[in-house]
Amino acid sequence: MTVDIDHLAQWVGREELARDVVTAAPLAGLAATLDHDAPLPRPGDALPPLAHWLYFLPRHRESELGPDGHAKRGGFLPPVPLPRRMWAGGRLEFRQPLRVGDEVVRTSRIADVRHKAGRSGDLVFVLVRHEVEGARGIAVVEEHDIVYRDAPQPGAPAPAGTHAPQVAAWSRPVVPDDVLLFRYSALTFNGHRIHYDRRYVTSVEGYPGLVVHGPLQATLLVDLVRRERPGAAMERFAFRAVRPLFDTGPFRVCGCPRTERELDLWIEDAEGCVVMDATATLA
Repeated sequence: MTVDIDHLAQWVGREELARDVVTAAPLAGLAATLDHDAPLPRPGDALPPLAHWLYFLPRHRESELGPDGHAKRGGFLPPVPLPRRMWAGGRLEFRQPLRVGDEVVRTSRIADVRHKAGRSGDLVFVLVRHEVEGARGIAVVEEHDIVYRDAPQPGAPAPAGTHAPQVAAWSRPVVPDDVLLFRYSALTFNGHRIHYDRRYVTSVEGYPGLVVHGPLQATLLVDLVRRERPGAAMERFAFRAVRPLFDTGPFRVCGCPRTERELDLWIEDAEGCVVMDATATLA
């Protein structure tokens, strides 16, 4: 499949504006999904880090979806012709909290489109920059990395994993069952079938099981910090997906303080290999 990077580069600079209202119900749903016994949020309550992902949700009509449950290619994002699209990572700056009841605006801009020939085939990286503004000004600045890639050749070996380089000071086991993945897909209105349709993901995509969402993994890492450092405000968070994570076994959400303010975070799969690494900076 030929990638015309000059054509795709024409999307650089495109912008999209989205508006929403921060309501309590998605926050309560996320708390239940993360197994918190929390009261219903009240007007004025601050959102936890990454909870802005529960808003500005895509609302594509059923006729606008592709066979994988994603929106058909084109529109705001460039029409990359490679079959697999993944959330590869991101970097976030939390300038001030968003609060329940806020009217919010997200300005999104395609900042870069790059092509790379990898060992497994073509890769296209799309960088999207978001600014989320609430009642008191810009609250979140986010850089979102999306990677498009070829499907692997039949029988191709899975990439070798890397074990965590340090012992976790904090660790929480998670069992990624169908219900957890379905609930997170529902909270984020994510129709991508790799997260809930076992027949599709194994017979069409060729994965060994359901894929655990990258944003869910990142949310679990931030949630670990909230559990271990209750009341601490997060200033920055950066994460990178290293390896796909499937529901074929339990995984561990891990962390270790580097300094009083800087934290190393990662997720280990059932084999003890790192599937996501991250850093957090506390205020």
